[in-house]
Amino acid sequence: MIPATSFQGKRVALFGLGGSGIATARALAAGGADIVAWDDNPESVAKAASEGIATADLRGIEWAGIASFVLSPGVPLTHPKPHWTVELARGAGVEVIGDIELFARERIATAPTAPFIAITGTNGKSTTTALTAHILQSAGRDTQMGGNIGRAVMTLDPPEADRHYVVECSSYQIDLAPSINPTAGILLNLTPDHLDRHGTMQHYASIKERLVAGSDTAIIGVDDVYCAQIADRLERVGKDVVRISKRLPLTDGYFADGTDIMEAIDGRYSRIAFLEGIGSLRGQHNAQNALAAIVACLKVGLDLGEIQAGLESFPGLAHRMEQVGRKGHVLFVNDSKATNADAAAPALSSFPRVYWIAGGLPKEGGIEPLRSFFPRIARAYLIGEAAPAFAATLGEAAPYEISGTLAAAVEHAAEDAAKDDSGEAVVLLSPACASFDQFKNFEIRGEAFRQAVNAIDGVSAIGGAR
Repeated sequence: MIPATSFQGKRVALFGLGGSGIATARALAAGGADIVAWDDNPESVAKAASEGIATADLRGIEWAGIASFVLSPGVPLTHPKPHWTVELARGAGVEVIGDIELFARERIATAPTAPFIAITGTNGKSTTTALTAHILQSAGRDTQMGGNIGRAVMTLDPPEADRHYVVECSSYQIDLAPSINPTAGILLNLTPDHLDRHGTMQHYASIKERLVAGSDTAIIGVDDVYCAQIADRLERVGKDVVRISKRLPLTDGYFADGTDIMEAIDGRYSRIAFLEGIGSLRGQHNAQNALAAIVACLKVGLDLGEIQAGLESFPGLAHRMEQVGRKGHVLFVNDSKATNADAAAPALSSFPRVYWIAGGLPKEGGIEPLRSFFPRIARAYLIGEAAPAFAATLGEAAPYEISGTLAAAVEHAAEDAAKDDSGEAVVLLSPACASFDQFKNFEIRGEAFRQAVNAIDGVSAIGGAR
């Protein structure tokens, strides 16, 4: 735990007592804050009280004595309208912050030179965070990973000069972290997302921009217009900006040329790393993730040999294009985290011949956005509520069966892929659907796929990402 000593002796209100909220409350108490916490869920309040956290309905407290208000990132700050606690805090002139802000202040107060890499973007941030932390750990660095992935940030070990922090940040968390100041800040990409919470794309992009604007070095993917404009804007005001691209040769920066990672200086290129043969980093989208991780690790002092070794040993992120097994020429890939068509596109684009398991609780738009990938589908195995609609979309564009269950789909796909003599065949679970019709969450769906694959006679498990 990181005691929030910056708040010692201060009266702090907190709203939101889920897992990260309770962790934040503990950190504040450990740092000497006088905390009062609340939640709209009585069960959460009771749980916090049972752990010794002081609770009270924030409607009835004296806000004039509150120094700071700490809000859970899951609670609306601005849209569709501010939560009632936000209105109370603002009415009293009390700052509204979140747990990432607590971490940023504690780092500056106790170990300002501790390397801090923060990652955001609409897509790819979890893989980039996990990859960056893995490269650092494999190089022997003391590394802490958390934030929007894995552990709540205030449950990490306290800042020390040589302790490296790799923190994934959602837009909600950045919105509550006005003084976030990473050593290296990464903005991967921007596409419309969470607009119910941010109102407009411009507001959403401006929140994401804050992370790189506060960084010593801003590492920005420039393959979309929003990020390209942010890079230009920050450079004009003197920020150290490093541009990365998964598809564009850059005059200055880093880009991917197939599986080669290239550095560009004044239009002259040199290869600094490669992704060839690294199964966990297949696809153009993973080239962008790798570019960001490589540049960030260079910025905190790793050499290219350490970075390449980390790339080659990266096991992948669980349930995200995760290689779980192989039998002869058949590779089994778990992409259960792909809960809509846009999320399934990277996996389908990464393999030339796919035995595709898809379906579940359908999302708006179905699989029509994936039509350009239908020629890659050797056969589709459709499961769950979405199966009839997906079958109608596939029509005659790709062969399919309605398997019904995941277990049946794995069995049939494995049998068909084994007969494929055209080279590597991939049995891919990339559902393009939520899991809730048959599974509690995508993690349980992915584990069910892994178990079904490992039950096939002759399959060699590929371990690592769990």
